[in-house]
Amino acid sequence: MNRIVLGAFAALVLAGVGVFWWQARAVIEAGAPPPSPAALETEPPSDQLPEADIAGLTGPEPPEASELTREQRRFFRYDRNRDWRITRNEMLSSRSDGFRRLDVDGNNLLTFEEWAVTTAERFEGMDADEDGELTPAEFATSRPKRTPKPACRC
Repeated sequence: MNRIVLGAFAALVLAGVGVFWWQARAVIEAGAPPPSPAALETEPPSDQLPEADIAGLTGPEPPEASELTREQRRFFRYDRNRDWRITRNEMLSSRSDGFRRLDVDGNNLLTFEEWAVTTAERFEGMDADEDGELTPAEFATSRPKRTPKPACRC
C-alpha cells in the first residue's frame, strides 16, 4: 500500500514540475523581442531563391594522399600499440577477415590452426632479419599490388 501511495505522490510531483517548466518556457518565448522592421523589409519574397555571384570564386585544392600515407595507415592497422613494430601477436590478432578466407583443405571449415600456420608463414616471409618483429620497411614488402581501373566501361 505504501508503494502505491508513494508512486502516486511521485507522479504528481513530476507532473507539477513539468507544468511549471512548460509555463516558464512559454513565458520566455512570449517575452522575446519582435524582429526589426528593417530586417523584414530586406528579406526576399518567399517564392524567390537567393542569388550569389560565384564566377570569380575558387576553393582550396583538395589534399593529395601520398603512397607513404596509405602505407602508414596500412601499417598502423596491424601495429595496435603504435611502437613502429608489428609483433607476431599483433599480426595474428588483426587478421580476422583473412581467417574467413583461408580454408586450405576446401571443406568449408577453417580451424584456428590452419589459419595460424598460414599467417605465421606469411609473417616469417616478411620478417627479413628474423627478429620476430616487422619494421615499416619489412611490412611494406607485403603491400597489395594496385590494379589500374579501366578508363571506361565501353
